[in-house]
Amino acid sequence: MTTSANPGSSGTQGGPAAPSSTATSASATSGQDTVGRLYGVGVGPGDPELITVKAARLIESADVVAYHAARHGRSNARAIAAGLLRDGQVEEPLIYPVTTETTDHPGGYQGAIDEFYAEAADRLAAHLDAGRDVVVLAEGDPFFYGSYMHMHKRLAHRYQTEVVPGVTSVSAASAVLGRPLMERDEVLTVLPGTLPPAELAARLTGTDSAAVMKLGRTFDGVREALTQAGRLEDAWYVERATTDHERSAPLAEVDADSVPYFSLALLPSPAATAFVEGDGKGAGRSEEAGRPAAGSESRPGAPGGSVTVVGLGPGDPLWLTPEARGALAEADDLVGYLPYLERVATGAHQRKHPSDNRVEAERAAFALDLAKRGRRVAVVSSGDPGVFAMAAAVLEVSEDPQWKDVPVRVVPGLTAAQAVAGRAGAPLGHDFCVVSLSDRLKPWPVIARRLGAAAAADLVIAIYNPASKTRREQLVNARDLLLEHRDATTPVIVGRDVGGPQEDVRVTTLGELDPATVDMRCLLIIGSSQTRAVARSDGSTFVYTPRSYPAE
Repeated sequence: MTTSANPGSSGTQGGPAAPSSTATSASATSGQDTVGRLYGVGVGPGDPELITVKAARLIESADVVAYHAARHGRSNARAIAAGLLRDGQVEEPLIYPVTTETTDHPGGYQGAIDEFYAEAADRLAAHLDAGRDVVVLAEGDPFFYGSYMHMHKRLAHRYQTEVVPGVTSVSAASAVLGRPLMERDEVLTVLPGTLPPAELAARLTGTDSAAVMKLGRTFDGVREALTQAGRLEDAWYVERATTDHERSAPLAEVDADSVPYFSLALLPSPAATAFVEGDGKGAGRSEEAGRPAAGSESRPGAPGGSVTVVGLGPGDPLWLTPEARGALAEADDLVGYLPYLERVATGAHQRKHPSDNRVEAERAAFALDLAKRGRRVAVVSSGDPGVFAMAAAVLEVSEDPQWKDVPVRVVPGLTAAQAVAGRAGAPLGHDFCVVSLSDRLKPWPVIARRLGAAAAADLVIAIYNPASKTRREQLVNARDLLLEHRDATTPVIVGRDVGGPQEDVRVTTLGELDPATVDMRCLLIIGSSQTRAVARSDGSTFVYTPRSYPAE
């Protein structure tokens, strides 16, 4: 085989057949009638037998074969494709001037790399202008964290270009482990290990399965992120998948000093974990509140149990925080009101324990009892669990001495008041208060007295639980009471099912508010004397309360 440092030297003509489709049209820059074609060819993760038939044909037929390599000159991509190279081909090793070491380049590391990519692109362009077809080998897939993409960005607008996909290292690692990446509606996230650990942790808590690339020196940070996200126990490490030097192990057991760059961390599909690890059937789920599911009595060898009260937000899955998603993912048992539990995707190892909405104390005691037996329990609430929800109920019940050793924490969520306010504008821009009209746990005279005080103080008022099938008069009485202190033109926002499939947000006035149109799925925001409703040119209206208040 011939290695050429002179792109203008002669090479074999003819090359591969014309591609069926091209990214751009050729544009000769050397004055010749014919220019070469550029191919970005994925050679897979390591096993030469995973090279596709198309990739093999193009490699064998190419006039020029280029590949990236570190300064030692060895190229993983070339090693994979070595059996396809032939005599007479021109090889173009594109040697990085710097990898992980420091550089004295005036532009620093990035300056050195940018200059290298520009020079490498010029070398390939010289071959293309001379009519030679160029195949750039890429380990894995050319567009999956591949070096080829830097050539593509610099050359594809000038020459006929085709990209041939390859088997990625993520797919190879999944196959090596025998664990699916995702199932049904699960979400797979691919992340670079170079992200800060805190950001990595946040993203890991917000996905079902994940692959973290570029380990090597980042390994300690990746392990820290997995620990923060509560997912270290589920993570696997795979090194040089499908090669003779392949290695895999639970990530928690891997020595950081032994980790090369060509390795990754994998969080496989949660739904497949039980099948892979044991009985092939998955865990059963309890659909009855008040008793644990079979097999949930204890977790032998596990650390002590705990209760985490988790806010799901008002309804839109995008409003579920990464911390909340992580708390749900690491739980053994999920406890809550049935409609809220139905919003939570569960893994095969988890059990749901639904109950009626009017048994908060019993639900809290049940969760605490599970935790006392060593279970990790998530009690779910809509919105924020500390706002008219389960956090107070759990903490109140946990005062009983029998639960004194059970750890309890609260994970906040986006409140319904915030969601409705955001849809309407900024009605909570100044002082406001939150009141529930439900008289199930407090008498109506107390509610009326508080409403009157808030109205007299000219506070914006967010009203939860405004009406139900059996509670219709409270809102009528509340409106009349508020009209004693507020002008009938005071802006009122009625938000129904905000974040849900039947979302509806209306702006009306206190005088025109019709209690018959309000139910338990609604939240009201009553403006102060300073709240403004502004009509827009597109027909919409936004509502806001200025941050300043006039002197009396």
